[in-house]
Amino acid sequence: MKRILLRSGKSPYDVVPVEEALHRDVIATNSGNLIFSDAAHKILETPDTEVVSNRMRIDPAAAGRINEEYDAFVVPLANAFRLSFEPALQKLTRLITKLKIPVVVVGVGAQSSLDYNPDRLKAMEPSVREFVAAVLDRSASIGVRGEFTERYLKDMGFRDVEVIGCPSLFMYGKELAVRKGPSALSADSRIAINGSHSAVRTQGLDQVIRRTHARYPNLRYIAQNLSDAKQLHWRDLSHSNGKVKGMPSHPDHPMYAEDKVRIYIDPVTWIDDLRDFDFSFGSRIHGNIAALLAGTPATVLTADSRTLELCRYFDIPHQRIDQIPEDLDPARLYEEADFTKLSSGHQERFERFTGFLDKNGLRNTFTHGDGGAAFEARMRKLSFPAGIGPWNDIDLTSITTRFGFLESRITQLSKDNAQLKRDVARAKAIPKQTVVSLKPSQDASSSSVYRRARRAVGRPLRRLQPGRD
Repeated sequence: MKRILLRSGKSPYDVVPVEEALHRDVIATNSGNLIFSDAAHKILETPDTEVVSNRMRIDPAAAGRINEEYDAFVVPLANAFRLSFEPALQKLTRLITKLKIPVVVVGVGAQSSLDYNPDRLKAMEPSVREFVAAVLDRSASIGVRGEFTERYLKDMGFRDVEVIGCPSLFMYGKELAVRKGPSALSADSRIAINGSHSAVRTQGLDQVIRRTHARYPNLRYIAQNLSDAKQLHWRDLSHSNGKVKGMPSHPDHPMYAEDKVRIYIDPVTWIDDLRDFDFSFGSRIHGNIAALLAGTPATVLTADSRTLELCRYFDIPHQRIDQIPEDLDPARLYEEADFTKLSSGHQERFERFTGFLDKNGLRNTFTHGDGGAAFEARMRKLSFPAGIGPWNDIDLTSITTRFGFLESRITQLSKDNAQLKRDVARAKAIPKQTVVSLKPSQDASSSSVYRRARRAVGRPLRRLQPGRD
């Protein structure tokens, strides 16, 4: 049995209660991540291949164990080439350089402006070079989202770069049926809207949301950020995003009070809910891909290179957010949306994607398995939490559930604090020469004390070890 370690927040089969999901951040700050990681999991799972989620744990020190236990490390990524992600990219590179198994990157993208100007990424170019070089030392090619990222890497001198889009749209293989139901949208139509905080704050999406909310009573906003989820479930405004009152996930927004906002911690419930909608639009690429997977028409308001290049590759209907009219009406977007090329070109794109997997030694369920039938059957047997809605009720069950979780966290934190105090006391009691001699390769109990001591006293303890700066 071949074993693949997959970079993802959780396995698709993990049913995680809402409070725990938010505490653990299983969506890795954005629920869109689970759309493409779940798709990758399903695609790579065959009768002779087990796929295991790494739960976003990137630990260079674990490279030895990964080499022993897995046959490949598959890394689905989105807009990883962006300045804010550079520290995480560097950490991922440190792990990859220690791996001896194949490392396959699926769907990485560079984030820049709508005019595809790479200048803003110049400062992180050394990190990108190191990452891509490490990956290509362990794979036949690197899979990128679209034309901009391909040019960006080829301009650096890399040649083994393939445009494969995003695995999310291949969740159902070569099939992608988008139905355009009513001839036109009406006031009674069910419409989903989505968008980032930056699009709301600086790109005029707040006005689009406000006007659409006034015209369409059945409008629903689909949020994606962890901060949105905490605002909905806990009314927690401690994150800087809590200042953006134009977001429907903010408790002061009228859509919050009207229970017209949701966020999902499982793609299966997200996609299922969108099957009942007539149309989806907004600046979130995976929010609209979720709709397309549900068969629901969608139009993306592209706000940067990462959304634009993916829309252009897949022929997803889109309009630049900086060129939309002030009186934008989703009925007009719906009328103009043409899904002919999206559907007619899907099989060719799917074959290009599976060809990329073949070249990199990865089997897929559609060619080498049951087409995902066992995956879907297993998913149907599980009961996932419904989408998280605004906390407007004050019923006893709602309060009890939330405060029950808080009580359990307080209890656990108290235990952790007590253990930390014991570890600090033990670390302080260890003579300097003893700390230097302790190594994780010693017996389990010594290794455990060593690790806890390192965590407890941090930098001062590390300075006691030779060869560390």
